Amino acid sequence: LIDQIPTTSKAYTEEIFGPVLSIVRVASYDEGLELINSGQFGNGTAIFTNDGGAARRFQNEVQVGMIGINVPIPVPVAYHSFGGWKASLFGDAKAYGVHGFEFFTREKAITSRWLDPASHGGINLGFPQNN
Repeated sequence: LIDQIPTTSKAYTEEIFGPVLSIVRVASYDEGLELINSGQFGNGTAIFTNDGGAARRFQNEVQVGMIGINVPIPVPVAYHSFGGWKASLFGDAKAYGVHGFEFFTREKAITSRWLDPASHGGINLGFPQNN
């Protein structure tokens, strides 16, 4: 987990995979959307909110292939091809399944989780904890 990562950091400017979660903090929704959409990669991103309208707006406006809504790691189930858009996709087709044939599509896989704020005991992002 790399929190408050600067956009000049190599961990931000290069697409890396592994047990790494980089967090860039922004002051507004519009600033965050611009940051994501202006980047050269478009693999995955997440938003955490109790505002369904903001979540719907985000999933429609963000330019990436995998989107998490209240889910920290938006990796879809196996029948969706792993991969994103922009420089995150190698070649002209995705990895496997029907996506290998539909190579001119730009689909989005949305993974979301909505809890009742009154009954779930605060924010729980689903990360394992040692108690």
